[in-house]
Amino acid sequence: MPKIGLIRVLTTSDTGLLETHGRLMMERFPSLQVTSRCIPDHPSGVHDEKTERTAAPLVAALAVEFEKEGYDAVIVSCAGDPGVDQARRAVSIPVIGAGRACAAVAMGLGRSVGSLGITPDIPLAMSAVLGDALAAYVQPPGVHTTLDLMTPAGAAALDAAARDLKTRGVDVVALACTGMSTIGAARRIAEVTGVMVVDPVMAEALLTFEAVQLACRPV
Repeated sequence: MPKIGLIRVLTTSDTGLLETHGRLMMERFPSLQVTSRCIPDHPSGVHDEKTERTAAPLVAALAVEFEKEGYDAVIVSCAGDPGVDQARRAVSIPVIGAGRACAAVAMGLGRSVGSLGITPDIPLAMSAVLGDALAAYVQPPGVHTTLDLMTPAGAAALDAAARDLKTRGVDVVALACTGMSTIGAARRIAEVTGVMVVDPVMAEALLTFEAVQLACRPV
């Protein structure tokens, strides 16, 4: 069974919260064995240029730790993909970032992509993949960190932002924050809008599953 190291950029001592993304992945892909760890000193996660910059070396260090322990792949479960490039230079196993994974899946599903996130602009990791296919990006009012999504007000703002995206004619929505996976936003937004919604944790799981399968195939 492939061993996957999952890196959370939200520092937490809450084991249930820490393991949420890994648990969701294993429910969808039971052949993956996922171990979750978080970087230190980021209690509100990664939500701006400063936190992304400080998180990057910590992510790379955790990736090295996972590789030394014999893991088959590493996931950085954050749509900004902080530290992904650094980690790829530091290890020889696959490193999958949620942002690029989510954008790539969205590109495979639709021609006009809308996105919802917690930052004023869509993460660069996602916009670089989406290019001209990105029709609109919305940050729900009052939502600035992943913790805001876990409040009733944050959830309501997210639903309103999703309806806004639908009025702009998008045919698929790419969620630009893995905290939205934590609250199960993809299914709810799909019900609210009738539009396909790409969950970043499911997207990273899909690409990770394929990466470990490819690694096992003879050349």
